[in-house]
Amino acid sequence: MKTKPFDIRFEIRLASASEGWTRDAYDEIYQDHGIRLLGSFYRWLLRLLNPVPGRRLLDVACGEGVLANIARERYQLDAHGSDLSLAGLRIASSEGSSSFVAGSGEGLPYADASFDYVTCIGSLEHFLDMEVGVREIARVLRPDGTAMILVPNTYSLTNNIYSALRHGHSTIDYQPLQRYLACAEWAMLLEANGLTVERTIKQERTAPDNLADLIWYLGHWRELVRMVAAPLIPTNLATCFVYLCRRSDEAR
Repeated sequence: MKTKPFDIRFEIRLASASEGWTRDAYDEIYQDHGIRLLGSFYRWLLRLLNPVPGRRLLDVACGEGVLANIARERYQLDAHGSDLSLAGLRIASSEGSSSFVAGSGEGLPYADASFDYVTCIGSLEHFLDMEVGVREIARVLRPDGTAMILVPNTYSLTNNIYSALRHGHSTIDYQPLQRYLACAEWAMLLEANGLTVERTIKQERTAPDNLADLIWYLGHWRELVRMVAAPLIPTNLATCFVYLCRRSDEAR
């Protein structure tokens, strides 16, 4: 039997994953060093989304809530976030006024068609069941809404390929469960579970939009090189992909 393209995935499991074990692992991560990128990255994502003030946004697996809080403060959105980790949500609530709830990405505690924008940034690949997670995103998205999903590339030139050349193995980020797919494979997975991909954007390293982020790059020379080289890297060899999606007709 021929394997369906969206079943071709590279998976790393650091333990036998379950929801309870995964929640504990993320609580430990957020109590230690956390998972947070530069502010320029989240602002770049929101510019891609181009949200209309006053509309509702949900950030699925929001972690420390950076994107949701920026969305509320900068774009005046009715911003919400959900995450498994109570430790991550405590940080999120302490840093902004968005609404945060504890919950699994495979069982979002929201009504059908209740958000204009649904984001899932660097998290879908860590879900216990990615297909169910995509269907939940489609379920809570309004028929005319936009979903934004960022996921990693199996064939990232400056990540997995570089790591294989130098160390003989792929990049492991030490979250409990990690998957990689190629560009078309991610799109097939999304479209098989209730979304229609309207645009795909590569993501390598985001140019700084403030002095603090520029200073950070100047202190991390390899990341600076990746940022400068980003325009030269083909989409299919980028580190991550951003998919802008609508609900498919079948999901409406």
